[in-house]
Amino acid sequence: MSARLLDGKATARAVRADVRAGAEALAARGVRPGLAVVLVGEDPASQVYVRNKDAAAREAGFEVRTRTLPATTSQAELEREITALNADRGVHGILVQLPLPAGLDAARAIACIAPAKDVDGLHPENVAALVLGRPGHRPCTPLGCLELCDRHGIELAGRAVVVLGRSMLVGKPFALLALERHATVTIAHSRTPDLAAEVARAEVLVAAVGRPGLVRGAWIRPGAAVLDVGINRLPDGRLTGDVEFETARERAAWITPVPGGVGPMTIAMLLANTLQAAASSSGNSLPARPRSLGSAG
Repeated sequence: MSARLLDGKATARAVRADVRAGAEALAARGVRPGLAVVLVGEDPASQVYVRNKDAAAREAGFEVRTRTLPATTSQAELEREITALNADRGVHGILVQLPLPAGLDAARAIACIAPAKDVDGLHPENVAALVLGRPGHRPCTPLGCLELCDRHGIELAGRAVVVLGRSMLVGKPFALLALERHATVTIAHSRTPDLAAEVARAEVLVAAVGRPGLVRGAWIRPGAAVLDVGINRLPDGRLTGDVEFETARERAAWITPVPGGVGPMTIAMLLANTLQAAASSSGNSLPARPRSLGSAG
């Protein structure tokens, strides 16, 4: 048996096409979704990420407002910029590109974003909404994992889901999203004593630790769905995930490649969150959407 690939590039294109159709429907009602990205400093990787987000948002028919601030920007100046964007009715989504330069407090900056415009889903109010099962923006990467499952018919209800990683960006929010879908969820991590045994129980495995090859292919339960969120650069420059891909592929039913798996879904779900924010703020409704876009399950 060889696993079928969960093609994040193709799935992201489908999501982005749906978002563009939604944006066109809103534009016909006089509302153009607006996304503002705040970039502080000149980190090369961050600049690439921001260019990619800008291009994807423009392609979706959004108005894009990128604010580029020098690395010498103070915390107060950054928060004033965010506050101004909060007040701008043409901006429906705001994200602050991380990491920030040394000396700036990312948590404070995120808390300064209006929750309704926090399309990264990281504001404390949106985190609380996820925990409580209330409406709110969900973090984009775990939402992308859920979307991959939805669009490939991978059911979570009643399944044993194992999440490797406990970050607020991926591990914890995906565990909560899976619980909303009535999965039985285990969170493990790099310090779990018998990681192999935990992985072997997983009917759906989400690996988000950030250690190349941490998960041995022989650990994978036959027939499992494997979503590898890890993106690790090897000394020779190649990118690899947290899972031994080739051996895992021989046991799994579904598996994401790295690159080209979960990664493209993150920007796609950022656009979906921004579209929803634009619709909600203007009192418009969108066509019936996948449950992964923020439903309580």
